[in-house]
Amino acid sequence: MAFMKPVESKALFMGRLAHGSDLLEAISEFCLQNRIRLGRIKAIGAVQKARVGFYNQKTREYQYNDIDRPLEITNLAGNVSIKDGRPMVHAHITLADEKGNCFGGHLASGTIIFACELILDVFDGPAFERGFDEATGLTLWEMGE
Repeated sequence: MAFMKPVESKALFMGRLAHGSDLLEAISEFCLQNRIRLGRIKAIGAVQKARVGFYNQKTREYQYNDIDRPLEITNLAGNVSIKDGRPMVHAHITLADEKGNCFGGHLASGTIIFACELILDVFDGPAFERGFDEATGLTLWEMGE
């Protein structure tokens, strides 16, 4: 069964994130400062180094890969919802090296921006709160009634 709720567009932010900033922390801080509780994120650009996660479904733990070299952001897609009363950014990222080899996964702190252009769609709608999901071991949206 799908759990879907209608939302309405509220605002659209477009801009550039600061060189040398942590990518996940910069987006999270923007959402906190602007009281964004529900949104969709897209970005392109480049990073100086990256940290991406892979969720091991058997152990129910994230495994992290550190890539300590410059990479292009070919795509970053994610969302903003609420966890423990605060905005939470959940994003996945695809990165490419100079030969076109791609790396990707769950965006983690430790991914340092070289250049990043971000689009953030902000929505009005029901609260998308995150809570523990027994079936997956993940903190997923609790849609309620």
